[in-house]
Amino acid sequence: MEVNREFENISLQSETHHLELKVLYEISGIIGQILSLDQTLESILEILSKSLFMHRATVVLKDRKTGLLKIRASHSLEPEEKERGVYQVDEGITGLIFKSAQPVAVPDIGEEPLFLNKTKARKITKEKISFIGVPILLNGEPIGVFHVDRLFSSEVHFEEDIRFLTIVATLIAQFVHLNQEVDKREQVLVNENKLLRAEISEKYNHFFTVGISPAMQILNEMIRKVSPSRASVLLLGESGTGKTLTARIIHELSSRVRSPFVKVNCAALPDNLIESELFGHEKGAFTGAVEAKPGRLEEADTGTVFLDEIGDLPMGVQAKLLHFLQEREFERLGSTKTKKVDVRVIAATNVDLAKAVELGKFRSDLYYRLNVFPIAIPPLHERKADIPLLCNYFLEKTVKEYGQRLQLSEECLQILVEYRWPGNVRELENVIERLSIMAEGPVISKKHLPGYLFQIKPRSFYREDNCSSKIEEIEKDTIVESLQDNGWIQQKAAKKIGITLRQMGYRVKKYGLEKIIREERRRVLENKKGTILL
Repeated sequence: MEVNREFENISLQSETHHLELKVLYEISGIIGQILSLDQTLESILEILSKSLFMHRATVVLKDRKTGLLKIRASHSLEPEEKERGVYQVDEGITGLIFKSAQPVAVPDIGEEPLFLNKTKARKITKEKISFIGVPILLNGEPIGVFHVDRLFSSEVHFEEDIRFLTIVATLIAQFVHLNQEVDKREQVLVNENKLLRAEISEKYNHFFTVGISPAMQILNEMIRKVSPSRASVLLLGESGTGKTLTARIIHELSSRVRSPFVKVNCAALPDNLIESELFGHEKGAFTGAVEAKPGRLEEADTGTVFLDEIGDLPMGVQAKLLHFLQEREFERLGSTKTKKVDVRVIAATNVDLAKAVELGKFRSDLYYRLNVFPIAIPPLHERKADIPLLCNYFLEKTVKEYGQRLQLSEECLQILVEYRWPGNVRELENVIERLSIMAEGPVISKKHLPGYLFQIKPRSFYREDNCSSKIEEIEKDTIVESLQDNGWIQQKAAKKIGITLRQMGYRVKKYGLEKIIREERRRVLENKKGTILL
């Protein structure tokens, strides 16, 4: 008889272990698939109930806001019973398990005064129920309690139940931790999104409040009209006028505001990479394509893609972009599989696309497709009424950065208004920041202004009849003077007047200054070689 009983115990233990492994395997699969914490916990308890025939399993977690222990998931409890399951961290058996971080086994809850039966789910007077609870520990600290009614038959010792429940509680703790990390990550993204929207909204508000000139009023009205539509937009204007900001505002005011805004600078990418950047590529599509990569159009799905400096797009990519605009479909580089995305296209250029079409440098069909709703952003010299407001706006920004509130003298402001600003708003912002650094007191006077703002004429032998207007003549004078002051080094000259090297190169070519620059640079270098240092 003793041998048979021992054999039965061994057989029962073997069956129990088999069930345990099966349950743990199923729980592991659930955790890897479900992102919702509540849904995952409920699924875990359902697996335990079906596989091990247990009743009233409950996961209690500490609420981070109130500090109370609350039932987060349960099996066989009605909603009103679940709501009643709220405990102080030292209240009843649940509080004891949490505070001590030790498991507790109760052979008969009807005989245990610490068992409070807050849920009213158990009829203690009629049922003899055993209860087992284990702490849910994360990094050695309790975050909750996992308890069930007796799992297995009376032949299985409480130690066996506790051991198994502790394993399950460890899995639950890890998933709670994972869920908390996901929540933190989402909150960071939400906060970043709020900050970005606040930044865009701030820029948007200032964009309009500093636009009292007739040219800006027209621009503002066009932005308000086109933003809610699905139409493609072509932004035209010189560098530094605010084309990128305008594109963001159009996106912000559209129904796509909660979707991505993706910017692609067509001039910043080599010709052999721009197609891959826009449309993506498959693994092995070209040397170095070690894995498949989605393009910017896919990233912008349901949102807006901003194609800056569209005039620099290679002809081959222009054809593919045209097909996308017509059919809203494309293929990744190295693939024959067609993809469809819902993307609004906003393009921008500082070159004359119509002239580029005439010269055969830009496809006429693509130009007409992009030119559905053209918006010309006025250069700063066409909105002089806005310059004082812009100056005040940029001075307010410097207060936050340098901690000093400054103002411009009347004479100083007049000079800034009369200057032609070839670098537009970007150049003005750079000048104001420079003045904020150079200022010796609360008032910025004329003496703090850089010399080129006074429109000093360069040497007469550089003047040629290659300017079509007075404006271009002033612009050329500014470029030449800056080059003179900076040893004929284009990068330094561009930085001084607040424009990019690319913009400087464009103007050097426009006014035929390449030969002059070569000659003057050679003269500078020769003078350096002939200098004797004492």
